[in-house]
Amino acid sequence: QVEVEESGGGLVQAGGSTRVSCQVSGLTFDDYGMGWFRQAPGKEREGVACINWSGAYQYYSKSVKGRFTVSRVNTKNTVYLEMNNLKAEDTGVYYCATRDRSDCPIDYSLRPEAYTDWGQGTQVTVSA
Repeated sequence: QVEVEESGGGLVQAGGSTRVSCQVSGLTFDDYGMGWFRQAPGKEREGVACINWSGAYQYYSKSVKGRFTVSRVNTKNTVYLEMNNLKAEDTGVYYCATRDRSDCPIDYSLRPEAYTDWGQGTQVTVSA
C-alpha cells in the first residue's frame, strides 16, 4: 500500500519563503517521478512542478517558474518544494503525488491524470 504524506507550509507573509515536504512509502521511490499540485478555494487543482526519478530534470508551471524549486532525496523517500517570493495567489492546499512513470513529460506531467497516489495535502497561506 502506497502512502504519501505532506508536511510543512503554514502562514507566510507575501515575499517570504517556505518549504513543504512529502514522504512516500510502499513503493520503490526512485522508480517514479513525483509531482506537486495546489488547489485554492473554489478553483481546480493546478499542477505546479514535476521532478523525474533521479532529480536531474524538473518541470514547472509558468506561474511558479523561477520562484519555486522541487528537489528529492531518494535515500529518504522524500520530495521537497521550496517556495520563494511568495504571493497571495500562491495560497492553497499543496498536494504531493506519485507519477505512474519515471519521467516528467512537458505539459502532461502537470495534469492530475498523470499521477496515481496522492497525499492529503498541506495548507500554505500567504498573507498580503
